Amino acid sequence: MTTKNKVAILPNVITALGLAFGLFVIFKAILPLENGSLYTLLHTSALLLLVTALADFIDGAVARLVKGESEFGILFDSLADAISFGVAPTVLVLRAIPVQPRTPLSFFLVAAAMIYALCGILRLVRFTVHTNPYRNELIEEHVQKSNFTGLPIPAGASLVISLNLLFHSPFFLSWCSMGLVSRGIAIGVIMLLTGFLMVSRIKFPSLKTFHVRVRSISLIIGAVMSALVLLYGVLYFMPLLFALLSVGYVVSGITLSFIKYLAGKKTKVLQDYDID
Repeated sequence: MTTKNKVAILPNVITALGLAFGLFVIFKAILPLENGSLYTLLHTSALLLLVTALADFIDGAVARLVKGESEFGILFDSLADAISFGVAPTVLVLRAIPVQPRTPLSFFLVAAAMIYALCGILRLVRFTVHTNPYRNELIEEHVQKSNFTGLPIPAGASLVISLNLLFHSPFFLSWCSMGLVSRGIAIGVIMLLTGFLMVSRIKFPSLKTFHVRVRSISLIIGAVMSALVLLYGVLYFMPLLFALLSVGYVVSGITLSFIKYLAGKKTKVLQDYDID
């Protein structure tokens, strides 16, 4: 095997590792609980899926860096995302809300989970078709755009997983006595709304959207402070921090699209948010 082929395999190895984490979450969720609580399972699964999301971000960046893009890699990445961010969150939700079968609540939850997973897969298919350089000559135009059409499935999975974790956290239950039925209805509605956002035409920002010029010293201080806040939040308030970041991203996308819709083409600040 040549050095070039070895380098080209690296992105697929990262994708495979992320998929392994997603599969592990699914298998762990369907097995009986051993020496831990349900909240421990949800907390651990949320951390593993965050690592999976990081791997999903890294594999594409590495593929572009080493010029190792391939049609196999694109399809493999989409399939891995469908399992890790489409199936795994629904399995965790159904595991966390142990409702009785053949009841209206169980039907609602299963239907919401199926709709969420289906919308997530449709979102991936649309993204793959639009950005596959082997099937679409306009790949550079799509890559350079600073937004996503429809909520990306990793962000959708983060929203569902983080709120499900928050609803079961001791911190949340200490000030809000949310019953099983209320949690089931709430998380079911969240999955339906997330599914709609994933297949919608609403624009959601990517990291390329934000261009902030700061001095190097300010950048270093800001990075250190942000790291400390995130570390403290992950250690002591992980469910709340995760939920705030997930909800904040969704709200920012909806808000920016709404502003662009009202302003039309008059504003240059949001020129990447084309409502077409």
